[in-house]
Amino acid sequence: MPSLDQQTFKLKELQSLKGHTDRVWSLAWNPASGSNGVPAILASCSGDKTVRIWQQRTPSSTSFHCKAVLEDRHDRTVRSCAWSPSGKQLATASFDATTAIWEEIGDEFECVSTLEGHENEVKSVSWNASGSLLATCSRDKCVWIWEVLPGNEFDCISVLTGHTQDVKMVQWHPTVDVLFSCSYDNTIKVWAEDGDSDDWRCVQTLSESNSGHTSTVWALSFNVTGDKMVTCSDDLTIKVWGVDIIRLQSGDVNASWCHLCTMSGYHDRTIFSVHWSREGIIATGAADDAIRLFVESEDHSVDGPSYKLLLKKEKAHTMDINSVQWSPTGNMLLASASDDATIKIWKLESMR
Repeated sequence: MPSLDQQTFKLKELQSLKGHTDRVWSLAWNPASGSNGVPAILASCSGDKTVRIWQQRTPSSTSFHCKAVLEDRHDRTVRSCAWSPSGKQLATASFDATTAIWEEIGDEFECVSTLEGHENEVKSVSWNASGSLLATCSRDKCVWIWEVLPGNEFDCISVLTGHTQDVKMVQWHPTVDVLFSCSYDNTIKVWAEDGDSDDWRCVQTLSESNSGHTSTVWALSFNVTGDKMVTCSDDLTIKVWGVDIIRLQSGDVNASWCHLCTMSGYHDRTIFSVHWSREGIIATGAADDAIRLFVESEDHSVDGPSYKLLLKKEKAHTMDINSVQWSPTGNMLLASASDDATIKIWKLESMR
């Protein structure tokens, strides 16, 4: 089978999901769904203060329906949502300065815990790979790390200060307990536990001085093996970073992330979202209402990897695209969320 960069693809719209009454900010596929005969489940959150749970009608269906609406918990915009690795709990972060933890009990989703502490809007929430830690970040410039305890208890074990502006996103590394945050201060910070003191500290800052972004960093995502990270920014570029994964996985949390390449000239408006698929395809969602897909080019240069534009889907939505998320099951399904209050489900198809 020819490599991805030698094939021609099209992004086919399967469905537009309507129900939210305000912009849709964030999406999360349930990692325990979408394979082994279990219909795929997608969560979405919105400026309408609600979270919606969408479910595939059958495992082979291309149609999704709204299974539940989670409301009356947040009294401002719900900015971010994330499923625990087991798929049993959903965390939702809101501009009301709280993070809620939801669980499906019987046929209903119930809020089983509320995390308070941030001074103002919570912008993002992320679970670590084992589900033992949760991270949140806020406009208050802080990142909080919570330990997940029995009985739906969450204990704040560290408050990380270091960003000088609003923190837009937190994301755990896929295999190691190292946390990444990106901010309005144009930087990405890497946080790890200090083996001696059990406290968390910043082990690296990726900024303009080391080939980083020159404006707000909106999002980041890892490839499946965790040896590369992609970041997107208001500076209209996406950047790929690499790490010595053997060193990192052997416990050396100080292993440095190095800039590998910058993709510029493809976007002319802010890039709000970036996500790397299991197959190695990078999707971006931007303020120009388009979705772009990038793939590593086979013709490697001596300077390291390079990436090429696989396709651009113009007018994917009628307004800004805030989130793009590949399905974790490797079925080439992509979900996108927009200011136009809709979520779209796409299928990447090879045109052979």
